[in-house]
Amino acid sequence: MSTAKPEREYFLDSIRACLMLLGVPFHVSLIYSTQKWAVNSQEASLWLTVLNDFIHAFRMQVFFVISGYFSYMLYLRYEPQRWLKVRMERVGIPLLTAVPLITLPQFFMLRALSDKMADWDSLTLYGKFNNLMWELISHLWFLVVLVILTALGMVTFNRLRRQQHHLDYSRIGWGKVTLGIMGYALLWDIFRRAVFTFFPALLMDGLFSIMVMQTLLFLPFFMLGALAWKHPALKQLFVRFNPVMCFGAILVFIAYSLNQRYSSGDGWLYELDALITTLMGLCMLNVCFSFGHRMLNAHSPRIMYLVNASLFIYLVHHPLTLLYGIFITPLIGNNTLGFFVGLALVFGVAFLLYEIHLRIPLLRFLFSGKAQKK
Repeated sequence: MSTAKPEREYFLDSIRACLMLLGVPFHVSLIYSTQKWAVNSQEASLWLTVLNDFIHAFRMQVFFVISGYFSYMLYLRYEPQRWLKVRMERVGIPLLTAVPLITLPQFFMLRALSDKMADWDSLTLYGKFNNLMWELISHLWFLVVLVILTALGMVTFNRLRRQQHHLDYSRIGWGKVTLGIMGYALLWDIFRRAVFTFFPALLMDGLFSIMVMQTLLFLPFFMLGALAWKHPALKQLFVRFNPVMCFGAILVFIAYSLNQRYSSGDGWLYELDALITTLMGLCMLNVCFSFGHRMLNAHSPRIMYLVNASLFIYLVHHPLTLLYGIFITPLIGNNTLGFFVGLALVFGVAFLLYEIHLRIPLLRFLFSGKAQKK
């Protein structure tokens, strides 16, 4: 256990906040994309579809690297049981708060105001339960995955801490990192194809899909972040700009877009998606870390405000976006104008709610998982 606090990684805080806040343009652009969602505009926009695809292709991979980095840092600072308690509170309390206060009302809102739940009465008991699980977890899925990865961290982090240096990480480049992570993604593909072949209904189960498949998919990124803390040479690799990774991100994104347009769900859409997004995550990891380290690695009160607000903004923006899509999107004929109006309204209301919640101690605790200082 280490009690000394390291120098704050401002650029990682900033990148994490930006990735969280990107959830707003992601979901607003989803309304105007070719992707079928709870609410959609009458006609899709090409550039907003591309924007939506780009955000979705890399955002959570980089987010889980940063989560693993900070999680392992805190693991070394506290006793394991204390670490588990602190991390579960920080992640679990906002998750449990958001279900009754955000996603459950959102479920009833969608039933009343959209045709997404039009077949609800004809569903079996399990069908209703499964649909409810999908809707309640909804955009909170990453918190569920973080809770599971935190629990697994009691084993994986303990082994990582006891691991002796068998590798010289200063000699490891992007080639070896990519081969290792892509090899894991291939194993994930084999596992998914086996489930699809022998137990296809499992992949439609909300709890299994998120708690098992999503957790396994993002586990290597979480552990890659922990390794970056343990081995500074690996972190230096991430923050040192590599033009091959930057150019590679463009090529991989083209492959991602083609896969989304021309593959089918019964074919290899999801297996190819896992391989492509894994590679896209690695490419954008270098892009985000290198540019973030160069431009955002300094204390800024405004940036810290966004860092502190980012989780709350992410939690509340989803129902706000749906309300915007239901009531205002049909009134705006131009998709580009509608997108920017949506951004302004959703961000504006979300930050207003954030300021209100800061003045209510109980809400501050429920949405942060931290006891408020007197």
